[in-house]
Amino acid sequence: MRAFISYSHKDESFRAELDKHLALLKRQQLIDVWSDHCIRPGEAFDPAIAGALQAADIVLLLVSADFMHSDYCFGVEMQQAMKRQEDGEATVIPIIVRPCDWMSAPFGRLKALPTDGKAIAKWTSLDDAFVDVVQHLRKMLSTEKRAESPMGFKPTPTHQSPRRDAADSGHSPRMPRSSNLTLPRTFTDEQRHDFVVQCFQYVQNYFEQSLVELQTRNPGVSGRLTVTSQRGFTAIVFRDGKRQAGCYIRLGSGLGADTIAYSGSENAQENSYNELLTIEADKHMLFFRATMGMFNRVGDARLTDEGAAEHLWTMFISALQH
Repeated sequence: MRAFISYSHKDESFRAELDKHLALLKRQQLIDVWSDHCIRPGEAFDPAIAGALQAADIVLLLVSADFMHSDYCFGVEMQQAMKRQEDGEATVIPIIVRPCDWMSAPFGRLKALPTDGKAIAKWTSLDDAFVDVVQHLRKMLSTEKRAESPMGFKPTPTHQSPRRDAADSGHSPRMPRSSNLTLPRTFTDEQRHDFVVQCFQYVQNYFEQSLVELQTRNPGVSGRLTVTSQRGFTAIVFRDGKRQAGCYIRLGSGLGADTIAYSGSENAQENSYNELLTIEADKHMLFFRATMGMFNRVGDARLTDEGAAEHLWTMFISALQH
């Protein structure tokens, strides 16, 4: 099965990560993946993309606000993909990589991945999110000859459509090539800095909104979030006026510039912590690891913003749940 990936270059890290997680399907020759990285030197972009899209059995849309904003992704590739789906020539699968308003889009009626259309960036672990996507794709590929897929995907017809015939379409026949085309990325100090700051701001907002909801759902419970500086905040929970839990979360300090430290007391010293989130990078993307992960449920997982925030909130709220 030929798969075409439509994505915004702002989501290059998600494309590269998906390509890596598809490795076994490619080795088993269940899927052949094409993206604009496959365009050869000197080859014109538009005809190459149009030809690959026309030849695809599956079109994977990596959906984000940047995808929706792109005239080429949304206005050209997505429109052509949906036309081929309507004509019974291809299957379009939205993969939601970052939260955005996508359900009213033309592909909003299609079953999206990961499960329940939960954006990959909102999963606690990046690996868990991509494994979920790949397992659904594997199930679809293994059942594509059935009259109806149990996952709700429309199977691709086994006949060769005249519209996919390279000679009739005017595009050059597809030449043999490797699917192993992903190159490693190098992240600058500025990118690492911005990533940590963005995550810290996300954690602060996450705690603020979670405290509001905690009060709403639990009579007698109140919370306080105090911003101590641009690089730190404290959170406290009271039940019937009595302090039940507190924490101090800060960015960097003396523990390393690219870290987020958590202390289980709002009065903790700067150099003490109960958890330290450190930024790491693989060949494709930045993520966080919990240095104390071996002692809790997150283990060695690569954490997203959502995963980091939920991990720290779980540590904070555990005092009220036991």
